[in-house]
Amino acid sequence: MSKPAQGSERRPSEPVFGVRGEVGGVRWAVVDERGEAVAECNEFLSALAARGLSDNTLRAYAFDLAALYQWLGAAGKTLRDLEHADLLDFIREGRRRGAAPRTINRRLTSSRMLYRFCTDQEVPRGRGTSLPAPHYRGRGKDRYLGLHPLPRQQRLKLRVQVPRTLVEPLRPEQVGLVLGSFRRYRDLGLVQLMLLCGLRSAEVLSLTLFDVSFEEGQVRVRGKGGKERMLPLPDTLVETLRAYLRLERPRACGCEQLLVVLQGSRRGQPMTLAGLRSLFRQRRIQPAMSNANPHRFRHTFGADMARAGVRLAVLQKMMGHDDAATTLQYINLSMADVAAEFRRAMTEIERRYEER
Repeated sequence: MSKPAQGSERRPSEPVFGVRGEVGGVRWAVVDERGEAVAECNEFLSALAARGLSDNTLRAYAFDLAALYQWLGAAGKTLRDLEHADLLDFIREGRRRGAAPRTINRRLTSSRMLYRFCTDQEVPRGRGTSLPAPHYRGRGKDRYLGLHPLPRQQRLKLRVQVPRTLVEPLRPEQVGLVLGSFRRYRDLGLVQLMLLCGLRSAEVLSLTLFDVSFEEGQVRVRGKGGKERMLPLPDTLVETLRAYLRLERPRACGCEQLLVVLQGSRRGQPMTLAGLRSLFRQRRIQPAMSNANPHRFRHTFGADMARAGVRLAVLQKMMGHDDAATTLQYINLSMADVAAEFRRAMTEIERRYEER
């Protein structure tokens, strides 16, 4: 039985497309309701795998294409029938089903890539298309930093406007509640790797024993796209990891992963993403920790570093961002920062007028 595309709502007459692992030599494959592989999708996914894309990236592409084929089947269309006006209908269907703007844009990109892979052409424009309007960037410079010349884009891509949201880090009392709720050094070290080093969930789980150098006080991190970066280890984290390795990690582990399962039938095997999420899910039941998901700790690290005055280029390197604009979201003040500055300024202003 295939797993249906994420966020899909099946109508009785609609065909069902889903994603299944390891079908016909493809790590993640798109299958129909009979469990048969969709050839053109899986040839595309196989080509992406040959380029060395990560397992998580391949999985995301597979779910995007399953959503596309789910919509194509319901609309009575094939991939080669696509025009930009059809993609607008695809956008409307995604919005109807509650898909986030970034998810819709990613699906549009995946759809265009598959169309180009299968036809060696771009999706035809046709009539009834609403494309983004070009905007003035200022003499070919990056509109955020003004540093790097930008290539002139001849044809804008159809996309959904993504609202600009503020990064809201966890409050110190929330961090204290989460850290105080753990009873194992492994779980404490896992959270500290996100909070004190800014690692993503997948980066934490991919760490091996050889990535951590206690003598040099640093850790090697494998980020998105196989890119590596070195980060210093805070003394608190060093002590936590040493205690975990000395007291909790099974001696007879048959794997090199740093974080492993500590009990049950899978004792000594690598910790999974589902296991990591369950640690936080249990704690998020409490109202005070309802927004304390794993990635929020990485956000908190970035916000803390920005507040401490770490330069943009350095923070970008620490976070493993390819685009400086992504790092800039941590530089922009959150509502809590704005409120704190407002109260400080108002105290000075009120004092000034009281003196008169």
